[in-house]
Amino acid sequence: MSIKDTLKIEIEQLTDELIRLRRDFHQHPELGFEEYRTAGIVSDYLREQGIEVERVAETGVIGILRGKKDGPVLMLRADMDALPMDEKAKVSFKSVYKGKMHACGHDGHTAMLMVAAKILAKYREEIKGTIKFIFQPNEEDAGAAIIIEEGVMENPKVDAALGIHLWSPLSSGKVGITAGSLMASSYYFWLTIKGRGGHGGAPHLAVDPIFCGKEIMNALQSLQTREQDVLKPTLINFGQFHAGTNPIIISQQAELAGSVRCLHNEDARIRQRFEEIVAHVCRMYGADYELTFKCGNELLTNDLEMTNLIKQSATEAFGEESLQETDLTVMLGEDFASFANMVPSAFYFLGIGNKEKKTDMPHHHPEFKLDEEVLALGVEMHIRGAMAYFEKFQR
Repeated sequence: MSIKDTLKIEIEQLTDELIRLRRDFHQHPELGFEEYRTAGIVSDYLREQGIEVERVAETGVIGILRGKKDGPVLMLRADMDALPMDEKAKVSFKSVYKGKMHACGHDGHTAMLMVAAKILAKYREEIKGTIKFIFQPNEEDAGAAIIIEEGVMENPKVDAALGIHLWSPLSSGKVGITAGSLMASSYYFWLTIKGRGGHGGAPHLAVDPIFCGKEIMNALQSLQTREQDVLKPTLINFGQFHAGTNPIIISQQAELAGSVRCLHNEDARIRQRFEEIVAHVCRMYGADYELTFKCGNELLTNDLEMTNLIKQSATEAFGEESLQETDLTVMLGEDFASFANMVPSAFYFLGIGNKEKKTDMPHHHPEFKLDEEVLALGVEMHIRGAMAYFEKFQR
């Protein structure tokens, strides 16, 4: 019998293992580039299935499954890192580490891809190509770019990529997929405004960096609401503003930080205008500045053919009613974009939102939880997506 004939049975037999793996990862969360325990478990698990294993960026894992027939190389990716926050969710397998928590679903992503790899390895003779299972470190801070620099897309060279994100804004079991822009680019910024300190009673003898910073924050609002087409969403957010040590002392400098997010490909122009505005306001108030940008994530865009492949797979697995193709785009970032900018890709959401189970909390919330019944659906989507790809895209 083929993998499609036995797939649901295979997954059902491994559901307890799937949940056990996820709960273990959840209880032992590791931050970006600290995923040594997780990577060790993943590596051993893949080797037990006869999958070739390599390490990348110390805590990243590459599993290579070569099918019986030559063909294209498909990447299936899961992220492994947790977040630096205390867990408040009421679960029996709560994080044992203070200040560390899986609050974004990466524990589920890792477990789903592991079990999918196990099943695919069992049916490797049906695979018309090669699958690279990528267990990525440090997604929360652009780890994709680092493992790409270390050659994750080569040897063998990746031809296409697929990725799943468990998603609490979607109802449990829904598959959210759309072609084109899905998740925003994000650039983090650090701005230091250098003024001249002085007495609070004689501000005319000082250059107040706090006042200047306030004016910069106000001025930058015009960039996203008056200069930019509102149909090309742009979001400038200030998350930090630090200045001063005493109520009667005008500070020497102020430090601001935040992010610039774009759901379009004109992000370079936005950053240029950002600095022009900062420079103008500082010059107007007699201050100086230092400004640094760091890429968080690139714009994540789904390829049309790969998107249609996932839509077909979801329909075959769960029916047309499982699909959601609208109201999906978000200003959040995702570093799968680094892969998607190199090869045809599809990144899609798998809903875990269930109000009764309290699994509808926002991502990165201290009470975030997964609807574990959905994990098996993720395994099925990984496998169906891979098999559909090899059926359609043969060399």
